[in-house]
Amino acid sequence: MSITPLIAVTAGEPAGIGPDLCVGLARRRVPARIVVIADRELLKQRARRLRTSLKVVDFPPDEDAVVRAGALLVRHVPLARPAVAGRLDPANSRSVLRTLEIAADGCRDGIFDAMVTAPLQKSVINDAGIPFTGHTEFLAERSGTRHVVMMLVGGGMRVALATTHLALQNVARSITREGLERTLRVLRGDLIARFALARPRIVVAGLNPHAGEAGFLGREETDVIVPVLEKLRREGFDLVGPLPADTLFNPRRLKDCDCVLAMYHDQGLPVLKYASFGAGVNVTLGLPFIRTSVDHGTALDLAGGGRAEIGSLIAAIRLAARLVAGGLRTRRGP
Repeated sequence: MSITPLIAVTAGEPAGIGPDLCVGLARRRVPARIVVIADRELLKQRARRLRTSLKVVDFPPDEDAVVRAGALLVRHVPLARPAVAGRLDPANSRSVLRTLEIAADGCRDGIFDAMVTAPLQKSVINDAGIPFTGHTEFLAERSGTRHVVMMLVGGGMRVALATTHLALQNVARSITREGLERTLRVLRGDLIARFALARPRIVVAGLNPHAGEAGFLGREETDVIVPVLEKLRREGFDLVGPLPADTLFNPRRLKDCDCVLAMYHDQGLPVLKYASFGAGVNVTLGLPFIRTSVDHGTALDLAGGGRAEIGSLIAAIRLAARLVAGGLRTRRGP
């Protein structure tokens, strides 16, 4: 008998569209039970602004509680100050991070089957004096995971990243043989275990224009990328590349590959987001639990205005539910 997964959804930046999207979940059918981790008063306030009724049921619910359409299960995490749509407040940053801690710890402890995250505003967390580079790095540290990989899914593609949220000037020196090998091992392992691909074919992009032009436009391909690919091919990895990124993303190349590994954030993601914006999903590979996320930002200018599109959040929940249903986690449940 199938079990409906229990998925934690963090509401993200309180001043952004995350709370709007979570309110919208109350009237959407998804293949999971949802627990929104947020300030209950924020959700009620945003529902009033959106002119929609919302009933909040505290999690864990009483035995006789029934969550019907128009209601949300909510694990309450109070904000330091009331949030105003579109107006960032560093005072609420620790509360926002607390929602991530509760979701991640709940996945670790078997309370939740997976977690899905609405967008955060990195800048305001740093303004609060808290070093923060993104969900991916935060969850890796929280779970004690040595190496994680960021991958986006959408538009018929999977695109993973060898580096994540780095200034462009820091990318080249961050691509090392050891790091690239770990990334490819995590990527291939999760494509097999989580996505049920028996022998995934991974196309690897070069870092430099024309993949280095035999060293004339950069040595990273010759000195780092090629030796790693050759080593892993000898172990049975199905790897193509390194290929020039400007010609890699074409139908002929992509039809026979299961994933592209780009060397940095803005090398691979613009193509995928062009093909799937509003319906793409971010997946963190290598974690001991399932985590997916929306493919967009906080959209402060849209918060509270009723114009936020829920498609990416729904897609993230559906993908998380599919991964759970694939036997990747067994809920021990509350």
